[in-house]
Amino acid sequence: MLLAGGQGSRLKALTSKVAKPAVPFGGKYRIIDFPLSNCVNSGIDTVGVLTQYKPLELNAYIGSGLPWDLDISDGGVHILPPYVQEDEKGTWYKGTANAIYQNLGFIEQYDPEYVLILSGDHIYKMDYSKMLEHHKAVNAACTISVMEVPMEEASRFGIMNVDENDNVYEFEEKPKKPKSNLASMGIYIFTWAKLRDYLIADEKDDKSSNDFGKNIIPAMLEAGEIMTAYRFSGYWKDVGTIDSLWDANMDLLRLDSGLDVYTPDWPIYTRSAVRPPHLTGAKAVLSHSIATSGDEIYGTVEDSVLFHSVTVEEGATVRFSILMPGSVVKKGAVVEYSIIAERTTIGEDAHVGADKSDAEDWGIAVVAQDLTVGPGAVVAPNAMITRNVKGVKA
Repeated sequence: MLLAGGQGSRLKALTSKVAKPAVPFGGKYRIIDFPLSNCVNSGIDTVGVLTQYKPLELNAYIGSGLPWDLDISDGGVHILPPYVQEDEKGTWYKGTANAIYQNLGFIEQYDPEYVLILSGDHIYKMDYSKMLEHHKAVNAACTISVMEVPMEEASRFGIMNVDENDNVYEFEEKPKKPKSNLASMGIYIFTWAKLRDYLIADEKDDKSSNDFGKNIIPAMLEAGEIMTAYRFSGYWKDVGTIDSLWDANMDLLRLDSGLDVYTPDWPIYTRSAVRPPHLTGAKAVLSHSIATSGDEIYGTVEDSVLFHSVTVEEGATVRFSILMPGSVVKKGAVVEYSIIAERTTIGEDAHVGADKSDAEDWGIAVVAQDLTVGPGAVVAPNAMITRNVKGVKA
């Protein structure tokens, strides 16, 4: 069960028209490609995708599930939006636990022994079958995937406190003084018979937030259920903020980052656009960057990630930036430390963003999709542009 209905408010302009899991990532992917591909590579062939916020593009992108080999009659991928049930008022998903509760009927038609709960906005490669083996070995009611984080950052996460056998005895949601650095990754395996009972009881509690971290897991701990931590040591990043999304894209350019999409034994499947090969002009400079199909590069591109159908005109410069599908950087323009969303045009001699050393209030500049930054316009670092910009400082 893949939770993909988040509003993604921390991504601001990038999620004004699409759900967070549908945000483009890494030159040719969307964020949701990673958990979907993990499922397929782990041998999971029945996936429910729970959508809610601005689901149109995400629904169309997933379609029948063909790119992930999930277009099968017995199982496959299913889009699961909130719906009005008989004799009920019907609501949006009130929380992560309520989202699963609203889909009890979908789950029960497959009569599963175990249910895997995932988030649709994390970048990582993980074999869930190994996590399931651990779950079975200790006869757990719930297994929670965790990873060690720096102790100084632990207060930002849900923290699992465990004994010498990695049995969870306490869960702390963003504690001010964490007792350990084992952070929950928001990946759970439940024995379904157990989870079903707790979901039904939680739904009857009017005071509940209907959330796994706040309600279900604490209730199971209090009842003395076997709860175990599964330690994960690979690359994992929650790309729910502008900075983390930019960082993760840049990690693709670093061989030592741990984010490797090139290994043939664990491919990341995606729905690729049909475009011609990318083209570089006679005076173009393309250095330490990702360029994809349909790109036309006549200017300078350094340390950047370009999605399909991007145009960088002669005399333009792109540095440490992400250019999403169909964006255009006109002649003489400079784009640095920025994210330019889909189908947006940066006008001639405009300047978007700034180098870290050139600005006091530094941050990643973002220009939303389907916009135009006019000729000569200056977009400051850390700016969030959601409207067309004429030739003035923004």
